[in-house]
Amino acid sequence: MSGGADHLKDEAARAARAAADEVYRAILARAPEHDIDPSLDRVRDVLELLGDPQRAFRTVHLTGTNGKTSTARMVERLLREHGLRTGRFTSPHLTRVNERISIDGEPISDERFVEVWQDVAPYVHMVDARAAEHGGHRLSFFEVFTVMAYAAFADAPVDVAVVEVGMGGRWDATNLVDAEVAVITPVAMDHERYLGETLVEIAAEKSGIVKDGATLVLAHQTDDVEGVVLAVAAERGARVVREDVDVAVVERQVAVGGQVVALRGLGGVYTEVFLPLYGEHQAHNALLALVATEALLTGGAALDGSVVEAAFADVTSPGRLEVVRSSPTVLVDGAHNPAGAEALADAVEEAFQFTRLVGVVGVMADKDPEGILAALEPLLAEVVVTQASGARALDADDLAEVAIDVFGEDRVHVAARLPDAIDVAVQRAEGEEERGAGVLVTGSILLVAEARVLLGRA
Repeated sequence: MSGGADHLKDEAARAARAAADEVYRAILARAPEHDIDPSLDRVRDVLELLGDPQRAFRTVHLTGTNGKTSTARMVERLLREHGLRTGRFTSPHLTRVNERISIDGEPISDERFVEVWQDVAPYVHMVDARAAEHGGHRLSFFEVFTVMAYAAFADAPVDVAVVEVGMGGRWDATNLVDAEVAVITPVAMDHERYLGETLVEIAAEKSGIVKDGATLVLAHQTDDVEGVVLAVAAERGARVVREDVDVAVVERQVAVGGQVVALRGLGGVYTEVFLPLYGEHQAHNALLALVATEALLTGGAALDGSVVEAAFADVTSPGRLEVVRSSPTVLVDGAHNPAGAEALADAVEEAFQFTRLVGVVGVMADKDPEGILAALEPLLAEVVVTQASGARALDADDLAEVAIDVFGEDRVHVAARLPDAIDVAVQRAEGEEERGAGVLVTGSILLVAEARVLLGRA
């Protein structure tokens, strides 16, 4: 009997997966998430038809250039450790699209994914039809997913949603929540085509998530960026908590499997906190998460230290300086702009003792390949350039031309297919070193997602 039951269960799972994949393909046919049409009207109209589900829960809203997903995962884990039911909306996904919408730390099931789409689809199509009548655009891929996330969270129901913007902030589809706490991680150059050509312009877009009377948790920024953000916060009567002014990373030490940190939050100093993530940037992400949680739950009073320790010790951030293989060690990291690549290089130097490290790098065509490669050059003995699947990926041969300018011809290899690139990198890493060799796959979240599948981590 148990064998028959297992077979039926497997059949049901396969059917649910197929149905979810079919829904995903249909949504994927819409305008891609990087193709922004700056308007909140379409999402607002669908949400109104659904009864404004985004008002059914409290929200922490996050933007910035780097660190959003890791910080969001830490906030969510802290809230869940306090006994709250949580929703988390992040992007992009690494393996399955369901990862973008998580409830209580787990991606929604294939069955639930299909159900949520069926719940919202009539209203999405209604708004699409209205837009078409007036020569407008139908909802984009990301707009549909935002609607689905808010509907799923309201239906669960969750106590708090932790929501990461897709891009920017002011016009981002997520920006219809009235978030009590906004978090802005470090702002750097990225998505210039959509957000602006200067840090000041980008900061103005990202500041758009700050709502009237909210608390803004602000990472350390350049003076220009901070000035823009503080001006917006003042206009909206927001309380601002600034890193290195009001709160700070007091101390950090490298430890096996991560680091031990001391964080000065709003309610006091939390000491001897183990964080199973590598790099100084993750300590600063942890600080932002801690302070956002303090602001939401207590208004700034201290949290229970044992609860904070338990939550942080259980944090994960897949695809962010993640060890996916040993002998040789293979790391993957989704750094996709120069600032992210610099943080990655510093973290690898600090946490690992490689005698020889070979990179596998592929980037999107709208990124800054020279800046990314320049940040990685001191770290890597050689680089194998490749490309992720998809139309946005920069051609491997074009990337090779940039890499040769940065690394010199003798240190650059080309393998357009990622499996071949990883094989070449392993051979080049191990060829001259018996111990201490490693491979780093980076440059794009999509590339990292494919590498994780290839290496059995999906």
